[in-house]
Amino acid sequence: MPHIKNALIRYRIIDRMLRNKYKPFPSKEALRSACEDALFGSESGAHICASTIEKDLFTMKMEHDAPIRYSKKNGGYFYEDPDFSINDVPLSEDELSSIRFAVSTLQQFREVPFFQQFGLAIDKIVDRVAVGDQSQELSEFIQFEAAVSAGGNEYLPTLLEGIQAKKRVWFMYTSFQQQQQSKPRKVSPLFLKEYRNRWYLISYDLQKKDISTFALDRMTELQLLDEAAQIPADFNATDYFRDAVGITAFKGEAVKITIKAEPIAARYIETQAFHASQKLVKKQPTFSIFELRILITEEFIRNLLGYAGEVEVLEPASLRQTLKERAQSLLKHYQS
Repeated sequence: MPHIKNALIRYRIIDRMLRNKYKPFPSKEALRSACEDALFGSESGAHICASTIEKDLFTMKMEHDAPIRYSKKNGGYFYEDPDFSINDVPLSEDELSSIRFAVSTLQQFREVPFFQQFGLAIDKIVDRVAVGDQSQELSEFIQFEAAVSAGGNEYLPTLLEGIQAKKRVWFMYTSFQQQQQSKPRKVSPLFLKEYRNRWYLISYDLQKKDISTFALDRMTELQLLDEAAQIPADFNATDYFRDAVGITAFKGEAVKITIKAEPIAARYIETQAFHASQKLVKKQPTFSIFELRILITEEFIRNLLGYAGEVEVLEPASLRQTLKERAQSLLKHYQS
């Protein structure tokens, strides 16, 4: 978004000229010329016209509360409050550092289609808290996990509109179980949830008369319908996922799960809990015992399998049996 960045640079140039006590009351042409020279190395008017500067002055007044006034007597612009600066941020250095860190986090989502609409806001924050030319970018010291798009993100704005307007949506959907066949679905969208860089729609399924979850990357031909959504009176997104690990949730009672973990795995589990209900109930030099109360979902089972032989489920027996069967199936691939 170079045009956005150029606008922010122009604002700073205009701000600097309006605060210049040695050359007060710069004219519109002086502002235009200075901006073009700084951005393009010329003053011809080929890149920035007077109307652009007029829009910049208006935006600075409306969005940044800049007290810009025009002096007929002096033929130029000035700040009614001589102490004002568009770059003033009444924060401490520690607070600014925290904001810079947060901005670095936001910038990783810049190319995700749904978040591109917030590009201007991100650029404004970056510009306001930018440090001098001698500063080093945080990217030299910090690297975030890339926000890889799995597809379907282009549907986020439409789905969000449907949720906010309480309208039904229609789409074709291909499930994991039926790869070769897409089926039409009409649902009432309730909630959007991101899990491991994939987006999901939680909705009231009109066919099943129940809550259903759909992966956006398996949708096609999405349409927002002019039909009122049917919203279950007792639906609450926080409550719905309260006992869930991952994206799968369903009606039912949470189950008490007890896990025995070897020392290295235990340290990981203690610092990266499976669920908010997790508790460390026993810690010994050679093992630790954890308890949690959740719905047993496929995501949770796969998380456990990731620890291979370093964890053992003590209860419930049904989960022990499931893991035993998965382990036996895995072993078959390595027996020769």
